[in-house]
Amino acid sequence: MAKRFLLIVTTLSLVAIMMGCGKGKASITMAGSTAFQPFAEKLADQYMITHNNVIITVQGGGSAVGIQSANSGAAQIGMADLVILPQEAKDLTATIVAKDGIAVVVNPQNKVANLTSDQVRDIFNGKIANWKEVGGGDIPITVVSREAGSGTRSSFEQIISGINLKKDALIQDSNGTIRETIANDANSIGYVSHGLVNEKIKPLKIDNQDCTSDEIIKGNYKLVRPIFLLVKGNMEGEIKNFIGFVLSEEGQKIIQAQGLLPAK
Repeated sequence: MAKRFLLIVTTLSLVAIMMGCGKGKASITMAGSTAFQPFAEKLADQYMITHNNVIITVQGGGSAVGIQSANSGAAQIGMADLVILPQEAKDLTATIVAKDGIAVVVNPQNKVANLTSDQVRDIFNGKIANWKEVGGGDIPITVVSREAGSGTRSSFEQIISGINLKKDALIQDSNGTIRETIANDANSIGYVSHGLVNEKIKPLKIDNQDCTSDEIIKGNYKLVRPIFLLVKGNMEGEIKNFIGFVLSEEGQKIIQAQGLLPAK
């Protein structure tokens, strides 16, 4: 994780140097949550259309990298998708800009449609190892999870609780790679941001509740976490303006149109 962070910090620093070469241009770097990254990119693109004096670059790396990058100054804005921010974020100004469900997903060929929270816990712990134990075919379960430091993983494990991930779980470094792994393995199970669910994967009901925007807003679906934008010190200048745009009616509409939920 340390080597990965150093690589991302170096990349962000080089990007910042190159962007500094543009006369009269304000540059903002964002880093962190891979779940929020594609949404941040769309928001940044829209903002730059009407603010041609600003260049915004968005990098992933995971929520832990987002917190570290904001603290170190490698990024002006960190992105984190966590139920509770860790102690490392105590000196950062945190703004909730969206909410996101965590969908437990399987391959569309899998006939299982609903799991209880206890069954999810037992599957990821390895206590349940065959789909026939939860109403599926007589096939071993392939568990797919995010890496340590992922906000999606931390939130998933905090909400489900009691997870001690099985040792042979496949570890992926983004929501996108989990989605592709599930799409290509009929026996697999994983979890992704509900805003990234598409026809390649099938979200399961959890405790008989659908992972949909309506059920999340109603408070029925429980696997939900906030999306934070993190700034070191007080928000000022174009950083404040951009976060204000994300929270504006226009910004929140973009977030909703892409599959996330508004901040309020």
